Amino acid sequence: MAKEDDYYDILGVSKSASADEIKKAFRRAAIEHHPDRGGDEKKFKEINEAYEVLKDPEKRKRYDQFGKAGVGGNASGFGGGFGGFPGGGQNINFDFGDLGLGDIFSSFFGGPSGGSRRQQNVGRDIETETEISFKDAIFGTEVELSLTLDDVCSHCKGSSVEPGYELKTCQTCHGSGQVVSVSQTIFGNIQQATICPTCRGEGKIPEKVCSVCKGKGTELKKQKISLKIPAGVDDGAVIRLREHGEAAKGGHKGDLYINIRVKADKNFTREGDLILSNEHIGMVEAALGTEIDVLTIDGYVRMKIPAGTQSGSDFKLSGHGVPHLKGNSRGAHIITIHVDTPYHLSRNQKKLLEDFLKG
Repeated sequence: MAKEDDYYDILGVSKSASADEIKKAFRRAAIEHHPDRGGDEKKFKEINEAYEVLKDPEKRKRYDQFGKAGVGGNASGFGGGFGGFPGGGQNINFDFGDLGLGDIFSSFFGGPSGGSRRQQNVGRDIETETEISFKDAIFGTEVELSLTLDDVCSHCKGSSVEPGYELKTCQTCHGSGQVVSVSQTIFGNIQQATICPTCRGEGKIPEKVCSVCKGKGTELKKQKISLKIPAGVDDGAVIRLREHGEAAKGGHKGDLYINIRVKADKNFTREGDLILSNEHIGMVEAALGTEIDVLTIDGYVRMKIPAGTQSGSDFKLSGHGVPHLKGNSRGAHIITIHVDTPYHLSRNQKKLLEDFLKG
């Protein structure tokens, strides 16, 4: 771990610094480098990242033992490296375009708006959500969404005209889409152009209005959309499908935003690109050392527990964590060992322990 990347160096404290010293150092550094005070934004983000880890006793312990790999700091898909995922994956936009993986944006509606497309008539954006399992979030999955949306009218194909008839020039605006009104003021006559109320700015009106959509150009339809969710997606992520929202007469469809909800798992929790779990062993096994079968998201893995292991010790299984959204690597799986003290001892067991105490 390079010195300039070390969280203690970033805050300017020693590795033995107390929680109070870390807090004070963070406040000083944050004030000095805050962008609103002319500071370096990149440095300010590094300071916040360092403090988020060092202020938490559990994260700090893992950081001291494993470095950034122990706190999810190497995830190329999280913590800013993949369009955001601030705080472990919340409020990100995957822009999948035409159901294919596209650009990713850092805020809910903060991505590119499609240029001239947004200057035209555009249908409503739609928001929905889907729930997936913890394992599906790690390895990716495909879900089917069932929605009822305004879609292009199947009878008139969105033209608003009854088949067999045509559009004719609006007699109110004579095809210009605007009407001009004249107002008399103390400064003279003032002309003002407004959208034509008859054709609503289109310049043409149907000879006969569509009998199905009544001139709206759209109708409600039930739709099924297959959505591929990438491996490593986190709870709270938002996937955007361009032009999969509601249709608009003579224009483009809006966008569809899908909020991803990940179910809690009884065996694992997640922290960035890390998977965390707990294992229990007896005090004799902890003292003498042992091997145990550890449940990972990939199945069981045999792990050696060295003699003298203390309760609360962390062990790292590299490559068994969350896949990085960019690249083929994965984070680690951190196993916390808890040493169980027996509640009931036989007379012989008590005597053995007493003899052990006496040496």
